[in-house]
Amino acid sequence: MKTFKYFLRGGITCFLTVGLCIASLAQQKQKPNIVLILVDDLGFSDIEPYGGQDLRTPNISRLAKEGTIFKEFYNNSICAPTRASLLTGQYPHKAGVGYFNVNLGLPAYQGFLNKESLTLAEVLQQGGYSTILSGKWHVGDDKDQWPAQRGFERSFGFIGGASNYYEINDSANADVQLYRNNQPYYLPKDQYLTDAITDNALGFLDEQAKDKKPFFLYLAFNAPHWPLQAVPEDIATYKGVYKDGWDSLRVRRYRQAIAKGVIDRDQALAAHDEALQPWSKLTYDEQQYWQYRQEVYAAMIDHVDQSIGRLLGKLKELKKDQNTLIIFLSDNGAQGGNNLRLYTQRTSGPVGSAGSYEVQNSNWSQTGNSPLRNYKGTPYEGGISAPFIAWLPGAVRAGRIVKGTGHLIDIAPTLYEVAGVKYPAVYNGFKANVLPGQSLLPVLSGKTDTVSRKDAIYWERGGNLAVRWGKWKLVQLANAPKKYELYDLSADRAENNDLSKQHPQLVEQLKHQYEEWALKNDVVDYSRLRPQNNFSANERRL
Repeated sequence: MKTFKYFLRGGITCFLTVGLCIASLAQQKQKPNIVLILVDDLGFSDIEPYGGQDLRTPNISRLAKEGTIFKEFYNNSICAPTRASLLTGQYPHKAGVGYFNVNLGLPAYQGFLNKESLTLAEVLQQGGYSTILSGKWHVGDDKDQWPAQRGFERSFGFIGGASNYYEINDSANADVQLYRNNQPYYLPKDQYLTDAITDNALGFLDEQAKDKKPFFLYLAFNAPHWPLQAVPEDIATYKGVYKDGWDSLRVRRYRQAIAKGVIDRDQALAAHDEALQPWSKLTYDEQQYWQYRQEVYAAMIDHVDQSIGRLLGKLKELKKDQNTLIIFLSDNGAQGGNNLRLYTQRTSGPVGSAGSYEVQNSNWSQTGNSPLRNYKGTPYEGGISAPFIAWLPGAVRAGRIVKGTGHLIDIAPTLYEVAGVKYPAVYNGFKANVLPGQSLLPVLSGKTDTVSRKDAIYWERGGNLAVRWGKWKLVQLANAPKKYELYDLSADRAENNDLSKQHPQLVEQLKHQYEEWALKNDVVDYSRLRPQNNFSANERRL
């Protein structure tokens, strides 16, 4: 596998090509460091580079300005399946997490990463990298499935799908269940979890600097996932920002996304979710309550951006800022719709405080996913599309917005090519699953605008399925198993106009392609696997 190459000195910018560049890292006996930043439940326009100009994200905006951003980048619509694909380069069923981190009785739905699906840490460690994780895991609950057992030499965070951001109890009865390098860790009172995740990541980087080899850091923030808890000073900076409500902000973000260039000018705004009450119909007190919730949510995103600023400062301090690839993305769209769960019975304090267990609601989440349709957990664009930003000075093209049409399965082959690391056919006696994705390097280098792939991209989760093939997208929902929808995303990324009746042959063709993919990836009819009430406790960890 060829090594990622770039030119460091002389003021000459050497753009990445797949194969040849003026000076190579291999010749300098350097390989690029890699930082993979994953945020949780962040909507498409929940950051400034994608239209969220009401939010203060200067450090993410810097990465976008100095790097390349994708208009189209796909995840798996929900936490655990997304992480399974991100960490292994496999579709989630092939990796063993076809539904969630619960065991539904088949290998494709066992709820943790199988041994045949190698993690980024396992492959990069074999290739000479130090491997670090700080943050959320969510792809294996038992200790033999934890990060340290899947290739991470240094690790900190929590294992499940959600966590409070503040500790309320004492160390003997900790509310925030954390670990550090396989050992229990107690979050100090009044420390915010986003800060603890960042502190440990930066501390690990200080330790790793003594290793004299490149590093891979997987920085997996849980923000802005519920519960709605934030730093009071951050909340205060957004006071009054959302007084005009969700209806106007949804339209404003749509227009700002067009102005930014991440949505084409001829694209429409997704149809309004008719289940949501218009802002103008709320009483004054209701408006005060709801705008404060959004102020808390914005503060959670703001604090992640501050943490990224701290990371950039640490890289500069360690003199590694010029040879570190950073990728930023979200695991799914903002939460809402049928996937919404309320936890008010567990709330012991007001929204934003340590005792809050409130969830982001559909009203503001429709704004977060604007201009796309629907929410987390669905195969519509609002559920499976998220920001994607790549940054590496002098190598990744700066200030560029591309169509992209990338997917999580493309990240592993990209990083292995960047690192010059060979993906093994056999690892620890297990035959490794073949990687189905494509390297993103031709896009990041400026050689092309869109990922070139022979096959379609596929989704299935909880009976919801989709196929993306060229400009076409086929959708079927679990609650309408005999109805197929077809959208031309080149003209209708908002998925307002179902063209299935106009193109019945294309629908049949995409259905057939999906069936072949499902068979190859051990996907089964969800109605045969639907979890019963005994799984409800696990599902609360969404």
